[in-house]
Amino acid sequence: MSNDLVQRLAEHRMLGRAPRQELAWLVAHGSLRQLNTGDILTPKGDPVTGMFVVLSGRIAIFLDRGTGLHKALEWRAGDVTGLLPYSRLTTPPSDTIAQEPTEIIAIDREWLRDLVLECPEVTTILVHAMLDRSRAFTSSDLHDEKMLSLGKLSAGLAHELNNPVAAIERSASLLEDRLDEAQLASRELGAARLTDAQLAAVDALRHACLATGVQGVRSPLEQAAHEERIADWLADRGVDEAIADALSETGVTIEALDALAASISGPALETVMRWAGAGCSVHRLAGEIQEAAMRISGLVTAIKGFTHMDQAPAAEAVDLLQGLSNTVAVLQSKARHKAAAIAVHAQPGLPRVFGFSGELNQIWANLIDNALDALEEGGRIEVTASREGPKVAVRIIDNGPGIPDQVRDRIFDPFFTTKPMGQGTGLGLDIVRRLVLHNDGDITVASQPGRTEFRVVLPAANAESGVSS
Repeated sequence: MSNDLVQRLAEHRMLGRAPRQELAWLVAHGSLRQLNTGDILTPKGDPVTGMFVVLSGRIAIFLDRGTGLHKALEWRAGDVTGLLPYSRLTTPPSDTIAQEPTEIIAIDREWLRDLVLECPEVTTILVHAMLDRSRAFTSSDLHDEKMLSLGKLSAGLAHELNNPVAAIERSASLLEDRLDEAQLASRELGAARLTDAQLAAVDALRHACLATGVQGVRSPLEQAAHEERIADWLADRGVDEAIADALSETGVTIEALDALAASISGPALETVMRWAGAGCSVHRLAGEIQEAAMRISGLVTAIKGFTHMDQAPAAEAVDLLQGLSNTVAVLQSKARHKAAAIAVHAQPGLPRVFGFSGELNQIWANLIDNALDALEEGGRIEVTASREGPKVAVRIIDNGPGIPDQVRDRIFDPFFTTKPMGQGTGLGLDIVRRLVLHNDGDITVASQPGRTEFRVVLPAANAESGVSS
């Protein structure tokens, strides 16, 4: 039996090139295990018991990225998985499950130290495999985290765009009717044959209607009361009260209406009020369309700046304040949903930092998004940027409940999360740490109830050359 296993190892895609005596050592210190479809080789959270040489079949690991389980990695005949020499793996991030009838040789972890001494060729092969596995996990993690970030970004952008788009549709549909009303009212005004003094009073009302210097923003109760006062004024003079709706949205005051009534009365007054109401409505709807279009343009600019989709992925001198502002703009929808406030403060004269723009924005997005998740309703996030010698420090501070002491040292570990199942992958802060290191930076965290601060320090760019100083 052992000779058969040695022969099967000699035909193994990964280990077959090792000396036969080393393969025999593996067989002597391992055990043949057979798994049925659906059997769990190593459950999530349990210690990995050893190294597993796959002889036939296939096993896979499934991860929950927040949208259900999906296959992250798979090992087939000719692969080796589990604990490898010099690996820091302790527990798997999820269940490792047989996808079909599978045979493996399991070598208990207690023999791995001896394996390094007795099987140098096998050890070399396995170390290379471990490096490949690390790169595969890193690539998979980064891709999945970017897809999750893209999903959040798309959802937030769709929500943000929905409001101005709906406003444009609503205002445009009303504008056609209001234009017809304004055209009819203009004809009636021309037929009223007003004097020069009366036309001057009409112009004064028009200027009041179009005035933008309204003091503050009325509350719903204040707005209702203002509209009711105008409606009462119109009713007292025998004018259609429906005109009050359009006039109440403008800067028209009761005093301005009284000044008009001093010059015009009777049927002519109602004609003027209809003309003013229709004109006010047209200008208000046109203004709403313009404001909504500008909001869409601003969102597109923010998204373009956030993703840097028109720039090559190269290190450069990056405007931190612009990146932070774009990131906050992208996350506004989620902040409003939690009634949370986000403030951004940058030290005057803040230098640019040297790094990868898209990666830095992903750092800010992940940290601010995590802070929003931690906040209670009505919480607050402070984002500050200041110079510290040849470095620039960005602090993201929230007033949430804080990170428990017992888990603070693990928050940057891959797959570790304190969020409920399906709401967190445990990859966000691991990705942040990797991206910070890739940009020659450093990240630390300090937390207590009511204050959690993530501090990211990055190299300042040289003003003349653009490289880090």
